[in-house]
Amino acid sequence: MPTSIPLTHTPPNHLYKLVELPSDLLTLLESENPPTLKITFSAVLVTPKSSYSLRQKNTSNALILLGLKEEGEVTTLGTLHETVELVPMVVQAGDDDQSSVAAQAPKVVKGKWHEKFGRGRK
Repeated sequence: MPTSIPLTHTPPNHLYKLVELPSDLLTLLESENPPTLKITFSAVLVTPKSSYSLRQKNTSNALILLGLKEEGEVTTLGTLHETVELVPMVVQAGDDDQSSVAAQAPKVVKGKWHEKFGRGRK
């Protein structure tokens, strides 16, 4: 019985973008009657009740998408170096147009490295 999985790498025919969905949007899309979403020219995803700013996040480590080619063989479908993050937005006072909303500042979470070495840094 072989203990390895054959892997083939072929240049991808399609480009992929990975989108991180907030839990409330995922619940909405998985509901019985999912709404139609639209993306405005200013990179804003609009749902019936909320809006999200689209931001690209680059990563130093590549994410490789894999697919089954044949029985027991795996092939690469694409390689991603960035993901799209959806940041909730707040409608400005007196503004009924969802396309002109102000983005909320993302909350910065400081990790263990920052606790040890970056206390004096801003």
